Order: sequence, then structure tokens, then C-alpha cells
Amino acid sequence: MIIGGGEDRTDDKTVLTRFVEMAGGAERRFVVITSASRVPDKVWEMYDTAFADLGVAARKHLHLDSRADANNPELVAEIEQADGIFMTGGDQKRLVAIIGGTLADEAMHRALIERGAVIAGTSAGASAMSNHMLADGKTDLHPEKGAVHLGAGLGLINRVVIDQHFSQRHRLARLLTIVASNPHLLGIGIDEDTALIVTPGSGIEVIGDGAVTIADGRDTITNIADLPQHGCPELIDVRLHLLPSGSRYQTGEAPAPLAHFMHIVTHRNTLS
Repeated sequence: MIIGGGEDRTDDKTVLTRFVEMAGGAERRFVVITSASRVPDKVWEMYDTAFADLGVAARKHLHLDSRADANNPELVAEIEQADGIFMTGGDQKRLVAIIGGTLADEAMHRALIERGAVIAGTSAGASAMSNHMLADGKTDLHPEKGAVHLGAGLGLINRVVIDQHFSQRHRLARLLTIVASNPHLLGIGIDEDTALIVTPGSGIEVIGDGAVTIADGRDTITNIADLPQHGCPELIDVRLHLLPSGSRYQTGEAPAPLAHFMHIVTHRNTLS
């Protein structure tokens, strides 16, 4: 469950309710990982209240504050026993620097692939889920060469780059900058209070209050390689998809223009 940030935690809680349902219901075990945040206790307080309101009793705050924590077998066991794993917002670079390549990272992959546990990330937690992570940078009105930088993410989903708070922070130019420079990657922009649900080998669904924007630059003609830094590239034949809340497709059933996206995001990862 890839969430664009700002999900409702006080009223209908549409996204969080679905997260709990996907994990098997309120009687299951849940962990909330706040490593991305510099104010983890404050963040946990919000989610503690929200999940309590949803009837979740077995909920655990897991603040992995160092790589030593993320390699601590006692703490990692909380992930290994959880049915729902939730990564909060903050700074995705901090999150990956602490967790990437650790026992906690491995436990999340095994939870997803071997046990079918649900992994959710919101805001920074969403961006960190991909193999290629949007690390930093911004653009103003137009795409801009060199304005956005990628880093290594957690690799729970591959060959995509995820941006969040998408419509609210006017980030289409930022996503197009990434796609222009990295045409083998699909750009995914997720609005606030909106989630893209990916079921490996099965399908996708969009829920919440907004939409998911997909930028596919495989066939794009661009002059970005010949531009100086900060130049605005030509982008000809970029393919854009907009999936509002309620959109749902099973593998093999999506319209032909969406088939590549479906193949990429629903491809089953395997453990090495």
C-alpha cells in the first residue's frame, strides 16, 4: 500500500481502515516504523490513536534509530511477527540510511514475499519503497535537468520512482524530470489521502480522496542529454495515465496502454 501522505487519521480513515482490513483485521499484529521522522514519539502518538480507534489492540511502535537497532534480532522479530507493517513520513533518505540492507530490511521483504503481510508506506515511507528512490530536489514550473536526484531505496517494488503529496504540491514537473533522464523507470505520483494498492502477481487498486498519476517515458523523444544543467528539456510523446480513486485492474485485464505499468508493478519479487 503506497500512500501519498496526509492520509485521514481522525474521521473516516479510509486508507488506514483498508490497511487494517488487508492485514486480516483489527485482531492482527501491527508495527509502525517511525525511522524516517526526527520526532518519532509525536508521529507515533498520531498513529497510536488512529489505530486504537480502528480497534487494533496489538500495535507496536518500532523506532529503529540506528543501523544497530535495525540489526537487533529482538526488534526485527517485531517485523517478523507482524501482519501489517507501516512506515511513516519524514525523510526517506534517513529511513533508507537506517534500514537499507539490514535484518529489518530483509524481514520486510520476507514478510511481503513469503508470508503475504501488508507493507504500507506514507509520504517518505512511500518514496522509500521503490528500488530507485526520489531522494531530493524540486522544480518550479517546468522539468529541469539536474534538479532532481535519485538514490537507492528498499526495493519492495522495482523500476518505478514514487513521488507523494503529488497534486497538492504541484510535482508533475518533478516527475517528468525523472522520466526524461531515466526513461526505463515509470514515474508514479500519488495524491494526499490516496493509496495505490499493489497485489503482487494479481492487480492494482486506487483508494482514497485523490488520484494516481503515471508517467511513462519509454517512447519519449527528448534532448535532455545535450542540455546544460538546469535547462528545460523537450519532451515529445510522454504517455500519462490518471487513475482516480476507485480505479481497479487485474493483471491481463488492463487496457493495452496500461499493460506495461501493470506488468512492472505487479511483477513478483523473489528473495535471492
